[in-house]
Amino acid sequence: MEVYEGYDYKTKEPIKIEVENGEIVSVEKSSYNGSCFIAPGLVDLQINGYKGFNFNRKELKESDVIAVTHLIWEQGVTTYFPTIVTNSDENILASLEVIATTCENNRTINKSIGGIHLEGPFLSEEDGPRGAHPLKYIKAPDWKLFCKWQEAAGGRIRIITLTPEWPGSIDFIKRCVRSGVTVSIGHTSANSEQIQEAIDAGASMSTHLGNAAHLLLPRHPNYIWDQLAADDLWSTIIADGFHLPQSVLKVFLKVKPEKCLLVSDATNFAGLEPGSYTSHIGGEVELNEAGRLYIRDNPKLLAGSAQSLLWCVNHLVNSGITSLENALEMASVKPMEALSVTAPNRIEKGKSADLILFERKDKEIKLVQTIKSGRPVFSKEQ
Repeated sequence: MEVYEGYDYKTKEPIKIEVENGEIVSVEKSSYNGSCFIAPGLVDLQINGYKGFNFNRKELKESDVIAVTHLIWEQGVTTYFPTIVTNSDENILASLEVIATTCENNRTINKSIGGIHLEGPFLSEEDGPRGAHPLKYIKAPDWKLFCKWQEAAGGRIRIITLTPEWPGSIDFIKRCVRSGVTVSIGHTSANSEQIQEAIDAGASMSTHLGNAAHLLLPRHPNYIWDQLAADDLWSTIIADGFHLPQSVLKVFLKVKPEKCLLVSDATNFAGLEPGSYTSHIGGEVELNEAGRLYIRDNPKLLAGSAQSLLWCVNHLVNSGITSLENALEMASVKPMEALSVTAPNRIEKGKSADLILFERKDKEIKLVQTIKSGRPVFSKEQ
């Protein structure tokens, strides 16, 4: 039996968590008087890579997937959804096969990968909504092609981001939902009617709401307002300090206090030094000293995020936008609830022992330990 102690992130009371066979068997009050808090492990629904490793690289290897998993354990992420973005049909297939093979060959990695997020290629062709996704690979939803990819992934595609503006997209959404795949609206220039039709068909999420949009939009209606006003949609947001200003973050959380989720949208440039880089998405990109990643020839357009999910939690809290408790839940239990499953990582008896132990120093979460299925997978050097 493993035992972990700290202050409950919600009640701030000292607790003792007992774990057997990867599950929590008891949560009790304790006499702990140290400096650590305990919270559920973080869940990242959208991560493209980290620290030089890219899930969308043509030469992706099993060792790359393993390396990313270890690196994001160091950031408190116990479950993540490797995100495959717009690419050639063959390259998407290859990435899916490598991730699936890694999961089949490595039990711990398999437990850490909650599913695969397919972001594209069924996105808008328009500049702005398309973001940095290459136009030459954008296409209409294709169910036969999707099934081929899902087979290659071993059924692991759990989330798909698409736009409902394409003919045939509504039938495609219905098929995805029936097969257990969560459909998220994103990279869209769809009108109000198309968005509502997508929701009626079963779409239940918005991908990084407020980003991947035209630089100029009608005051109303527009696809941001339409999605924000839809009670049935969970909104994923990138709160890295660059993708959305504080005023927008405040509005989103006020309108959807229970249905906003944090995602990192981290690229392989996350964790790297500032400088000039070349990316499959966006081509020539720049990572500046502040941590903002953008397309070099068009600095107004971001090229994804270069920050972790933990960074986003810190930003929300330190900006006074929400509490530490809520920011942590937006990055841990709520993402699982958005996938229509009872959050398996709550700190409760019978739940998976996916935990983080951390300290609060200088207004920052300082990770001390990451626990996956009851086992420490990262511990801070003493």
